[in-house]
Amino acid sequence: MPNRPVEIGPAGLHAARAIEYLRLVRGLTQHQLAARCTQLGRPMANTALSRTERARRRCDVDDLVTIATALGAPPAALLLPWPTHSPVSHATSHFLIPTQEALLG
Repeated sequence: MPNRPVEIGPAGLHAARAIEYLRLVRGLTQHQLAARCTQLGRPMANTALSRTERARRRCDVDDLVTIATALGAPPAALLLPWPTHSPVSHATSHFLIPTQEALLG
């Protein structure tokens, strides 16, 4: 019987959306965010980050903590539902729920 990949569940989908959303709000490219993760001691290629954002790759807890640190956000902030990004929307905090605002400071 062939192995099936483990499906990405709701928390993983929220994390994928949150990573992309916060990266865009921070004005970072995938290359820049991946470089920040590498500088923090967790080597990451931009292709791995791209696959994570598109929910094509699972984000393990070490990746989650490093990505959150690189984005200047607590790891818990990446587990909450976030709006789908719009690259030209220049999203601001008025789109965030109070819990997200509290976590981001």
